[in-house]
Amino acid sequence: MRRTHTCGALRADHEGEAVILQGWVHRRRDLGGLIFLDLRDRDGMTQVVVEPAAGDAAFATAGSLRSEWVVEIEGAVRLRPEGQRSDRLATGAVEVVANGVTVLSEARTPPFPVDDGAGKAGAVNEDLRLRHRYLDLRRPEAMAPLLVRHAVIREIWRYLDEHGFVQVETPLLTRSTPEGARDYVVPARGQPGHVYALPQSPQLFKQMLMMGGVDRYFQVARCFRDEDLRADRQPDFTQLDIEMAFVEQDDVLALNEGLMAAVVHGATGRGVATPFPRIGYREALDRFGSDKPDVRFGLELTDLDELFGATGVRAFRAALDDGGAVRGLRVPVDLAADLSRKAIEGLEAVAKRHGAAGLAWLRRTEDGFSGPLAKALSPDEQARLLAATPGVGDVWLLVADRWATACTALGAVRLHLRDALAVPFDADALAFLWVVDFPLLEQDPDTGAWTYMHHPFTRPRDEDLAWLESDPGRVRAWAYDLVLNGSEIGGGSLRIHREDVQHRMFAALGFTAAEARRRFGFFLDALAYGTPPHGGIAWGLDRLVMLLAGARSLRDVIAFPKNQRGFDPLTDAPAAAEPGQLEELGLTVLRPDDGVAEGVRRVSSAGETTADSDSGANAEGVRRVAADDPAPGEGANAEGVRRVAADDPAPGEGANAEGVRRVSFAGEAGEGDT
Repeated sequence: MRRTHTCGALRADHEGEAVILQGWVHRRRDLGGLIFLDLRDRDGMTQVVVEPAAGDAAFATAGSLRSEWVVEIEGAVRLRPEGQRSDRLATGAVEVVANGVTVLSEARTPPFPVDDGAGKAGAVNEDLRLRHRYLDLRRPEAMAPLLVRHAVIREIWRYLDEHGFVQVETPLLTRSTPEGARDYVVPARGQPGHVYALPQSPQLFKQMLMMGGVDRYFQVARCFRDEDLRADRQPDFTQLDIEMAFVEQDDVLALNEGLMAAVVHGATGRGVATPFPRIGYREALDRFGSDKPDVRFGLELTDLDELFGATGVRAFRAALDDGGAVRGLRVPVDLAADLSRKAIEGLEAVAKRHGAAGLAWLRRTEDGFSGPLAKALSPDEQARLLAATPGVGDVWLLVADRWATACTALGAVRLHLRDALAVPFDADALAFLWVVDFPLLEQDPDTGAWTYMHHPFTRPRDEDLAWLESDPGRVRAWAYDLVLNGSEIGGGSLRIHREDVQHRMFAALGFTAAEARRRFGFFLDALAYGTPPHGGIAWGLDRLVMLLAGARSLRDVIAFPKNQRGFDPLTDAPAAAEPGQLEELGLTVLRPDDGVAEGVRRVSSAGETTADSDSGANAEGVRRVAADDPAPGEGANAEGVRRVAADDPAPGEGANAEGVRRVSFAGEAGEGDT
């Protein structure tokens, strides 16, 4: 290797050294008698000075250089004049005086400037940047999240290796099993009519590794889900997958707290206090309206069930009589001054998008309340609400509905207020917490059917097992989610390790014995041969890196991402299959009238949609999230299971982690990253 130093390595103590640098020409400035070059590589940038004394050939070559040409510079390091030193660059105290300039390769004029300004919102069309991602990555701003990602994975390997974990790879071609989202399927050429599925998570395989005696497993795993996309969701994503045998919940949580502290410190240099706070699922919704609460600011919800227990307000009365709830959010006067009627109408639209029938409001006056609801309050309700409203000008926002809907709708309003009113909080804080004590199952309010909250292999609490058939909603799960700043970055559970309990779980979900055998026979067989108690977790790695790197979306932390339509502008994927490929596989592609394969959205290099994707339900009856659905999430609760909370403003890579998508009580697709 001829290069002696990177472009970010030189300092004042290198003065006088002969060096050879290689990199891209970031900028050339020709001052007539002098030519200045900014030479850039992944490590940084160095100023190069080419003087006539370098010789005619070197000076002429330097004069011909253009941006993004790759060159080699031979020269000597000298200190810059005192008044010309720069604090902006790590190399700002020195420059290289060239005595040789060699062009290694020329470059076309880039389609956009290769500098940090190109990545700022709206500066350059994102599809254009992704189409030329190899140019985009030359920007330090674009490279930085990948370096954080590298450091995160390095620390994961180091810590888990030191704690006795074994890295094991699981198959990418496997059997399709119902895990909430559509599978990507791969035709099996040797068995016409049969398909493999790409894994939504390694859930069943990691459990079978525990049965095989691996004991402590981890994998930085690639996972795939065929879902409509948003800023925080990708069709192929990465999760850290962990499983441990002979453990209880506290063991899993403690291991992950130590691992996360090590990862954050190793990747960013920041400290993280452990143990992390724990909050129960019901408390999280009651206080914050979310099972992944952002606890960096106040504006907590208030339980008003008792205050309105004898109310004559028709909407409140109907909700309470139906077993629902009334929840309120008090906005203090210092923030409420900006809440005009129009602004409150906007908040009502937010609440309605998250399932609420409406949003009531009251404003505290000197002698009572104003607002549409004020005249409907009884004197007792007025008095009790006044006692809970310390500031003249405070505003109450209220939702009456089913408990989950009332909480999540008002929780979505809370998050909207955080941004709309610029609620003060420490944006640099790393507020980790665990949400625990999840219900095992949740009921569809329309059909009455029960579905899993995490996945069908989550272990019920032993003391609640007796209610699994008679009162399923009462059964609690050994399940837990890891939350950072209002985003779910991990989730997991203890697993069912008894065959009889697994059969009961399938029955509670409506599976017949024959259906369970058809879909999960291989797994049920494995359970029958002696299974240790075990549990695990998966982190949404893309989402974690996004938060630690301060990136705007998952696309910024993935080297070659898809855009929001699942299209890759770089390679034009997905693309039509060649006729010969289809013939060899015995496949025929059905095309609608516009000539584009059904369900495939194609996007031109300019980012225009030429055919829309479908957003129906998958084969397992799980709704897909429509393209305009405000609830995001690529991932969610980490292990490949997507849980989408109706209030989730920033979606996830993980979802409820273990490969299963959760649906809110209101029936809206919700989120959970991982």
